Amino acid sequence: MVPHQEVVEGPQPMEESVSAVDNESIPDASTSRFTWKIENISKLNGKKTSDVFVVGGHSWRVLVFPKGNNAEGLSMYLDVADANLLPPGWSRSAQFSLAVINQLDSKQSLRKEATHNFNYRASDWGFTSFMSLMDLYDASKGYVVNDQCIIEAEVAVRKVIDYWNYDSKKETGYVGLKNQGATCYMNSLLQTLYHIPYFRKAVYQMPTVDTPSGSIPLALQSLFYKLQYGDSSISTKELTKSFGWDSYDSFMQHDVQELNRVLCEKLEDKMKGTIVEGAIQKLFEGHHMNYIECISVDYKSTRKESFYDLALDVKGCSDVYASFDKYVAVERLEGDNKYQSEKHGLQDAKKGMLFTDFPPVLQLQLKRFEYDCVRDTMVKINDRYEFPLQLDLDRDDRKYLSPEADKNVRNLYTLHSVQVHSGGVNGGHYYAFIRPTLSNQWYKFDDERVTKEEMKHALEEQYGGEEELPHTNPGLNKTPLRFTKYSNAYMLVYIRESDREKIICDLDEKDISEHLKTRLRKENEEKEYKKKEKAEAHMFTALKIARDNNLAEQIGRHTFFDLVDYEKIHSFRVCNDWAFNQVKEELSKEFGIPVQSQRFWLWAKRRNNTYRPFRPLSQQEEAYNVGQLKDIPNILENSALRLYMEEFVQENHLTLPVNSKEDILLFFKLYDPDKEELRYVGSLFLKASLKPSDIVQRLNDMARFQLDEDIELYEEIKFHPDVMCEPVDTDISFSSSQLENGDIICYQKRASLDKMDQDRHPNVPSFFEYIHNRLVVHFRLLDKPKEDDFTLELSKRSTYDDVVEKVAHHLGLDDPSKLRLTPHNPYAEQPKPQYIKYRSLDHLLDMLRHFNQICDVLYYEILDIPLPELQTLRTLTVSFHHATGNEVPILSVRLPKSNPLHSLIEHVKSKVELSRSDAELRLFQVYHNKISKVYQPGEKIDSVNDHNGPLHVEEIPEEENNAGPRDRLVHVFHFFKDLQHIQYYGDPFFFLLRDGETLSAVKVRIQKKFQVPEEQFLKWKFAHFAYNRQEYLQDSDIVLSRFQKNVYGAWEHSLGMEHSDMIPKKTYIANQNRHSFEKPVKIYN
Repeated sequence: MVPHQEVVEGPQPMEESVSAVDNESIPDASTSRFTWKIENISKLNGKKTSDVFVVGGHSWRVLVFPKGNNAEGLSMYLDVADANLLPPGWSRSAQFSLAVINQLDSKQSLRKEATHNFNYRASDWGFTSFMSLMDLYDASKGYVVNDQCIIEAEVAVRKVIDYWNYDSKKETGYVGLKNQGATCYMNSLLQTLYHIPYFRKAVYQMPTVDTPSGSIPLALQSLFYKLQYGDSSISTKELTKSFGWDSYDSFMQHDVQELNRVLCEKLEDKMKGTIVEGAIQKLFEGHHMNYIECISVDYKSTRKESFYDLALDVKGCSDVYASFDKYVAVERLEGDNKYQSEKHGLQDAKKGMLFTDFPPVLQLQLKRFEYDCVRDTMVKINDRYEFPLQLDLDRDDRKYLSPEADKNVRNLYTLHSVQVHSGGVNGGHYYAFIRPTLSNQWYKFDDERVTKEEMKHALEEQYGGEEELPHTNPGLNKTPLRFTKYSNAYMLVYIRESDREKIICDLDEKDISEHLKTRLRKENEEKEYKKKEKAEAHMFTALKIARDNNLAEQIGRHTFFDLVDYEKIHSFRVCNDWAFNQVKEELSKEFGIPVQSQRFWLWAKRRNNTYRPFRPLSQQEEAYNVGQLKDIPNILENSALRLYMEEFVQENHLTLPVNSKEDILLFFKLYDPDKEELRYVGSLFLKASLKPSDIVQRLNDMARFQLDEDIELYEEIKFHPDVMCEPVDTDISFSSSQLENGDIICYQKRASLDKMDQDRHPNVPSFFEYIHNRLVVHFRLLDKPKEDDFTLELSKRSTYDDVVEKVAHHLGLDDPSKLRLTPHNPYAEQPKPQYIKYRSLDHLLDMLRHFNQICDVLYYEILDIPLPELQTLRTLTVSFHHATGNEVPILSVRLPKSNPLHSLIEHVKSKVELSRSDAELRLFQVYHNKISKVYQPGEKIDSVNDHNGPLHVEEIPEEENNAGPRDRLVHVFHFFKDLQHIQYYGDPFFFLLRDGETLSAVKVRIQKKFQVPEEQFLKWKFAHFAYNRQEYLQDSDIVLSRFQKNVYGAWEHSLGMEHSDMIPKKTYIANQNRHSFEKPVKIYN
């Protein structure tokens, strides 16, 4: 469900997860590694299948789509090779990884992992967009060498226990929570909070007597009550609805730590002014003190801060204690990094943090997800990280605590729960291990299922790291396989021993308010009633009776075409054994209509997709029971029995006229063009031989017109896909006009020619066209894509000009051409990346169409110039590099697309301060921090490719004007090495190398250019790069001698500067533990 989101796919799941049937307590695990070399991969199309390999007693293979499986990337899946031979109940849980091996540097191999429950229906699983085809087939990247690609699969398989009939309540005494699609992260958190009785009690005590049903406190109380007393898994839909979430939010996985903070903040706010105000703080709030202490003078600066949870480093730490050591480690501020004291100036100092107090419930968030600045992406840290059953934070003479901390408080903690994340950075599954009473018995809360677990499953198995498993074929290779464990602890909850009795307190019925119990008891009764109703559904029929008053209520309000929307008709639950005559007696009491004045008509769906009464029930059929009526041929197949009741109640005449073949039942609607209103005026049972002119007076009477009013009649024939409404000839009979039972005649006062010009919709056909094509469109500012700004009623057939004119009129904008519209993506709930070009789409319907779906949202911008003019212009982001300064201003330049780049150069000159008046500029494109293209001034502005970043404009230094005949202009870039892998960064540039110049002379000029301090510059290394191979240079080397060919750019020769002191600190999401594809968690209510 996100543009550019890496989703683990087979038949696409709602979330990447261990299946509902888990692999937990079966010891016979099998693991294997399989390598596959694909020759001539660039020439392959369609699907390519590997040889079969055996793991866990079953045959597996890898499926590869070298050109993508309906995707712009390499597609790769793990597949059960003999799926067509599997029995229906077969199932295996596999944790696996697929990799494309980098043949130039194996450490750069691309590997992705997943967990899936394979069965005879879902026999393959993997990645539809494993990697881009551009990267795969780029020879310099090393994934395909000599047209050969190497694929590696690691598979660990465990037998699956059948939990189809598993009863969590019976087996454990606890119930689970239903997963709405991707809400496992929320379920694990809710179970953890619920099993902190002090927290649950505080939630129960929140006042909700007069609270509306959609409130968060009431929804959480309801959920906790059902967890406490329910017998089966509980739905969380009421709670997420109270959050203000829609189905899209329920299918978007978020970070459990972030949800914990947002939810607790929201509850804390809701508790203000109540008897439980401050309960969240009392449970979770601790404090630490940040300090800076000068070494040579008597000065210390301190700042106290509160926390509800602590984020502990996993990378580089072996256990929780090592993380705490790192948390309170002292940093020395000295040398260039001295502390600027207000009173004493620059001073050597110590900077650190100590805790002043810990909370009763200590929440530790393990930083399993980190931003990798080298790879410019989020990565998961699966390193082994241990956590104790008992955590002593007073250890080593209370080294984590400040001297001001209360020494009477013993900070000894017991582990209460472990929340686990299984999977990778691109998705996964959450579940929790909890011991609710702090006994030795642990429980695993995995969505709907709760199981008893041994302690090692909650502790040792969640440390992460690597698992050592033997080969399935030890004869070939006896070396054990080391398999990364992708399931590991993500959040730990500890409870202080001294607060144990207060936190793990007793809870019973008296702690729950009566109004909540009453409300939930009613809910349960309704649920039981619906359950009983469903169980007895085969014994009953839903009977829906449409009457003239229903038609009058709906037509002109909810319904314009046809007669009635049965979804809005009351339903009677009638026993199938009841005789229909008995039903008529009951309906007589219900409606006050005598039995002899009732006639019931069956409905039929016509070929033109209209839905009309087509014949009355016969006397024989009225003697049937209700169950038999449902089986009458030709009536609509539906769970409900739908009938139209014709009523005949006139003074002294209660009996309906007898129906014959010469009679027809017609329905009449009245249209008022002045008010643009349509209403139902009734039905008439008529002789088919009559003419419309014979009933004009009756129609005028029904409309309350003068009896001699001149009216015009139209037959409403159909409305899908187009409206068909034709005039009725009043001088020929109904039968000659082919009018029959159920037909609809719409009529109005005859309109004069003047009236036709005055009214927007002067007659019935034009009104129906308007109704059929009208749409209410929600307009939003492009800068505020979540908020409706205004709505307009428009026609599907409105032209581009019609739409922008009406929007401009609403906004009070004189020139509609200054509006730019952008279509809506209903799946992502955001604007599409491309705007609607001027008059590029003919009608409103085209603007609102997203594949086969019609949405009702458009985004708008108000431009400073007309859109047609803007479309002839190109807006470029320009990064300007001064010849002498290091600051890089960013400019936005808008010029005609057809202009030469020379005009852009002149424009930039007018906007920046040059080092000299006659300075010239150079334009080039940068890709992956290396110069990829140099533009000539005569090229067109529209030729610039700015997809990979801004256009770089460099001031040509004066020294280039004095270049000698053998001097050379070379491309220079910054780089550093990470585990021997070269990483490029920063802005590349051109540099003039002089004939005979040594590296030491070049370094002097470069140091001057970047104004780097001497101590820092001494660490810089310089290398000559040719065809992606580097050779480090010595100070005495003649640099230009390395540049043999007369080249200009980055393609063959370049000079690299190795250093890491100028790596820019990237800005990225504040919560580094959140997966890279997630949106922030929001609770709206």
